[in-house]
Amino acid sequence: MSEPARSFVPAAGHDWLLPLYDPLQRLLGGDAARRRFVDLAGIEPGQRILDIGCGTGSLLALVAGLHPQVELIGLDPDPKALARARRKCERASIGVRLDLGFSDALPYVDASFDRVLSSFMFHHLEAETKRATLREARRVLAPGGALHLLDFGGSAGNESGLLGHLLHAAEPLRENFDGGIPALMEEAGFAEAGEIDHRASWIGRIAHVRGAVPG
Repeated sequence: MSEPARSFVPAAGHDWLLPLYDPLQRLLGGDAARRRFVDLAGIEPGQRILDIGCGTGSLLALVAGLHPQVELIGLDPDPKALARARRKCERASIGVRLDLGFSDALPYVDASFDRVLSSFMFHHLEAETKRATLREARRVLAPGGALHLLDFGGSAGNESGLLGHLLHAAEPLRENFDGGIPALMEEAGFAEAGEIDHRASWIGRIAHVRGAVPG
């Protein structure tokens, strides 16, 4: 599959930082946040799960280890990150399909997934791409499915952490705060959109936001 012609922000911000992405995520508490995220995602055996912006595959590997009876697909626009994800999954003997593509133009048919997951990707997107991504997630989810999104943001600016005020003020992160993500989910057609969990970190407040598709 050829590399997309569109530009994108690499997982670590720059290609040369990619080898440091996983260690940095662990240092910043990303692994613990993802574990709690998966525990609350309501994943069940036999479900079909899509991870958009899967990056180096850390969330895919975690889900596979905790829920070996689900079908997992990861999508990311960065072939270098996908290569790392593929090696990570192969080392762990995890069967995962990895696709090259963009979150606002998902190459999947309508109503084909039970869960769509996203971790630490949404803050990379510009405003209109966020809206298109949420519309696409809603399109590919089956009735009774749900989108679970983990990212910097949430409703309480005073829990932002050492760098949180900078994150809160920066574009395109501003829309993530003060109920911004649930509002965008509702605009995209999700029901019962809201923050179901959060944690404070020194780099910023991390929120787990869920949007449901009526059954």
